Amino acid sequence: MSGTPMSAAPFAAPVTLTGPERAPRNLLAEQTYGDHASIHDEATAQGLGVAGAAVEGPTHFSQFDPLMAALWGRRWFERGRLSAHFTAICVDGETTRAVAEVAGTGATRAVLRTEKADGTVVLTGTADLGGSGEGGADGGADGGPTAARERLARIRPLTDPVIYAGWAPGRRGAAPERVRMGFDTHMGDLYPFTLRDKLASITEPSPWYEGGDNPWGRPVVPFEMISVLAMASYGESGLTKAEPSVGLFLDLEIALLDGPVFVDEPYVLEREVVALGESRRTESAWVRTTVTSEGTGAAVAEVLLHQGVFKESYPGYPAQ
Repeated sequence: MSGTPMSAAPFAAPVTLTGPERAPRNLLAEQTYGDHASIHDEATAQGLGVAGAAVEGPTHFSQFDPLMAALWGRRWFERGRLSAHFTAICVDGETTRAVAEVAGTGATRAVLRTEKADGTVVLTGTADLGGSGEGGADGGADGGPTAARERLARIRPLTDPVIYAGWAPGRRGAAPERVRMGFDTHMGDLYPFTLRDKLASITEPSPWYEGGDNPWGRPVVPFEMISVLAMASYGESGLTKAEPSVGLFLDLEIALLDGPVFVDEPYVLEREVVALGESRRTESAWVRTTVTSEGTGAAVAEVLLHQGVFKESYPGYPAQ
């Protein structure tokens, strides 16, 4: 993208779109929750056997924006859905490349992956125009499942939670939360940076994010920052886990239902626990957050987050 407007272009099918190598930045080194540091802190990450401080998963979403906009133009920011499973951690200094494969001419679904320079796959996923109603509630626009929902369908259920004690599917946030992301809005302890800070280091800059030089006449929030907007007021939700415990994003789906999401626009967030799961090393929770325009009452976006928490990071976790 590199500062140029985004528009759709015709492609012969099948096609593989490959982005340039980028070096995503970790802006969460100072992140805290539960009065302790996170996986994005060097010492904390290494203490859990991770090579270094993790670049936040949604950061990688930006590298797909120019590829998806090349396929679908403005519709990507109005009805696009990006769904990903994170398979490896990327640290500051490593380079990554986005790859998207499209099955046929006119397709409204793509299969995605992000690779490091050495071939390590950071994430696998899908992108589609599912927010337009072209696909089912749980599927992609061409009928296939989204990456996150496919994983959700085959989780190992968590029946006796320790870190997530008191949680259950169907539990909702304590009350609707009100958020607004201006260029210089500080988004709290979870996100100790502003949108302006992010735009200074984003892998794919664009005037569509900076001002009104786009089809909607006002700046739009980048896909990766929709995740930040959805999580910034999480402390108000009442959905608290046992602390101290360290987590990381395992799966993330961002769907625009009636987008774009605009800068400095007031939104209301409502949360619901979808499922609980576990693996040998983690307890995890799937939480869906609906982003609604405060002015119109229309749901503009939905964020489905699967966050895992290392069992070993919680003192006294029962032996397996």
